[in-house]
Amino acid sequence: MVSGRTKVLCVIGSPIAHSLSPLIQNAAIRAAGLDYVYIALPVRPQALRSAVRGLCDAGICGFNVTIPFKTAILDLMDVLDEDARRIRAVNTVVVEPDGTLVGYNTDVCGFLAALIKRSIVLNGKQVVLLGAGGAARAALWGVLKQGAKKVSIGVRNPMKGMLLCEDFAADGDIQAFHFSDAVFSERLHAADLIIQTTPMGMAPHIQEMPPIDWSVVNPKAVAYDLIYTPMKTRFLREAEQHGLSVVNGEDMLIAQGAEAFYLWTGVRPDVEVMTHTLREELRRRG
Repeated sequence: MVSGRTKVLCVIGSPIAHSLSPLIQNAAIRAAGLDYVYIALPVRPQALRSAVRGLCDAGICGFNVTIPFKTAILDLMDVLDEDARRIRAVNTVVVEPDGTLVGYNTDVCGFLAALIKRSIVLNGKQVVLLGAGGAARAALWGVLKQGAKKVSIGVRNPMKGMLLCEDFAADGDIQAFHFSDAVFSERLHAADLIIQTTPMGMAPHIQEMPPIDWSVVNPKAVAYDLIYTPMKTRFLREAEQHGLSVVNGEDMLIAQGAEAFYLWTGVRPDVEVMTHTLREELRRRG
């Protein structure tokens, strides 16, 4: 039961009504027996600063950040963890008792959790990233932290890919290529892991996918799509048809939420409860 002692957590974004975070986080809160509640709050794009100030003044102890605020909120943080600083995006904020705002990016540990769960080792391996947006930044930093030997980025906009490479040039061997580049085909043939970071294939646009020539792809590679709705995108279905092992975005979603939960509460949540809640809701939505 919510009372005057209940600690409040939330997610802010615009739009935010579609968010599954309240459902998943509240299930974890109940399972842990904590006196917290997690809600979704729509924030007007131009009102981020005043909204954050209001949340802190109201005594909130932490919140998640989603589109379109992950980058804009950087300037409002007092402290940034390494992942947030390197990716230049915050998805989790802890409000310390003295009002200090600490920004984290749990997408990195969430992204890596799915690989660790499957004993996929990246040290010395070759990785291909599809896309150069915000999700690609988290995935790129994650694979570099794990010692990937070479990372090749497939893009439609070479300039966007080049800028991403420049941001992480000091951290590893990274190059960007247009999808149609012959060298990119060679990188697909040598890849140990192919990561789909674009929104292509996400419901309701389930027939979309990046332009991949499966005939040149290493059949021993792992295909990882960060999307979790649908559970198996066209990209993953076609990867399976060509012999690749596949991973979807479910574990990433749960693991990044679980890490945020721990940062706020100091308690490790029941990830099985979180996963079951997510799957039931996705089944309900059809």
